[in-house]
Amino acid sequence: MQENSKLEGVAKQNENGDVIMCAANSYTQKYFLDPRFSRMPDNVKDDIKILSVAFTEECGGIFLMSFDEEGNLNLSSYADENDYLYDEISAGLYINKYRMENRELFAALETFYKIVFMDMGLDEV
Repeated sequence: MQENSKLEGVAKQNENGDVIMCAANSYTQKYFLDPRFSRMPDNVKDDIKILSVAFTEECGGIFLMSFDEEGNLNLSSYADENDYLYDEISAGLYINKYRMENRELFAALETFYKIVFMDMGLDEV
């Protein structure tokens, strides 16, 4: 999947105001990592890219990793309305599986976001 600084159809904030960290799009075969997250270690950036691309290869559609206003990491997926191969139930199961298997990584991402973007101290996280 090609990396792109601009993912078609995906803004840097979603309709809820969440900050989108990364997205993968199975329709355009592109991956997006918001440049504001470039300070993350390369191995973490690689891990979230692998997770995002693998999700779209398994489930199709568009996969997003975003942070809400409290710094919580959200995983979400959606599909074009004419994508009859996309299975919303399977996508939900994969998201739950990802949450369980990557609990430590996701906790570290939340800590990173709260310290770097929300200016919280370690004692506040």
